[in-house]
Amino acid sequence: MSNQPGSSTAAQTDQSEAVGPTTGDGAAVETSAVKTSAAEAPSGEAPSVEAPSGKARSGDALSAEAPSVEAASGETSAPGDAAGPARADEGTVTGGRPEFAPGALVLAVLSIGWLAAMLWSTREAIHSTAAGVTAISLSAYALPGVITAALVTGATVALAATNRLGRATLRFLAAVGTGLVVGLLAAVAINLTYADNATTNTIAGTTAAAAIIGGAMAGARQARVVGAITAATLTAQIFVVLFSRARDPLSDLFGAGETQQSVLDAAKWVSRTESLLAGLLAGLAAYLYLTWSRRRAERRDGVASSLRWPAYLVAGAGAGLLLLLTEVIIRIGGRGLLDLAAALSEADEVAQTALGTSRVDNGIWVLFVGALTTLIVFGRTLGPRPGEDETDELSAP
Repeated sequence: MSNQPGSSTAAQTDQSEAVGPTTGDGAAVETSAVKTSAAEAPSGEAPSVEAPSGKARSGDALSAEAPSVEAASGETSAPGDAAGPARADEGTVTGGRPEFAPGALVLAVLSIGWLAAMLWSTREAIHSTAAGVTAISLSAYALPGVITAALVTGATVALAATNRLGRATLRFLAAVGTGLVVGLLAAVAINLTYADNATTNTIAGTTAAAAIIGGAMAGARQARVVGAITAATLTAQIFVVLFSRARDPLSDLFGAGETQQSVLDAAKWVSRTESLLAGLLAGLAAYLYLTWSRRRAERRDGVASSLRWPAYLVAGAGAGLLLLLTEVIIRIGGRGLLDLAAALSEADEVAQTALGTSRVDNGIWVLFVGALTTLIVFGRTLGPRPGEDETDELSAP
């Protein structure tokens, strides 16, 4: 028990601990301690330490007395001082909990509508064909769009369903379960509305798998980054549909003529232009979502944890990553449908190979252009560090 200033036990403890022969140095130190205590005692109170008459402390007694003198001088650190425990970072809002993704419900509604539109357009294209051979080719051509829409829908619906959950493990399991429900509902809808054949089963199974993977992606701790990726992917996919109306004029602009080589060269430049613009829009959409979500968090919680540049990099590249992930899912789950479409004729085999290469190139372009766009826009918003301005002023002549 430490000796507090003004207590009656302080003098008793000091007197009981004073043992040893009297020396001149010890008396001088004792007198100094008494003066220190008397000088720092509160006004109106008697000093708590008195020098015992005729006694002084040896070196050991002085060592034991040192904490008492420090306590009397009031030098102990109070809670919250610099010597005390470090205070928590005031910028940390989540405290290790998964983040809140604003606008998840709106993204979920948009992605569900997008998936329904893709499934409906694919069904109409397949049912409008008179021959089964053409239906197989159209199914293989439409499969990438359906899988990308299923990935985004599984992620956005899982985000909306688990946005309020605080525990990371529970949130991940709930997100996977939500993706499973979305995938099963999409598969049932495909089996009920499409023709009952092997092609339909392949589309239904691959769509369900994509929705489950998207749901698992939504279980990540950085929910705002996942929301930015889904928003960027939706923006890029909607742009691709709108861009289809400009393909023919651009082909003529890029020199598509009567020869097959000129048509291929023009189609290559049209595809690169589409990928470049899609990546640019995806990067801007990812940055705008992250900025908007930070401002929403500041209004909602008062303080928002700022994301570092790797989060913006992943969000900008997210649309391209999902396109490449779509290609992986197609080549694993939809391999049978692609092989069946390629086996129809030599022209179909060449077309399927060219389409696969074009999809991979498109995903790579969107990935790098989107990531670069987001980093550039994010970098232009950064200002100097708090101490840099003062350092420049001091170093200036």
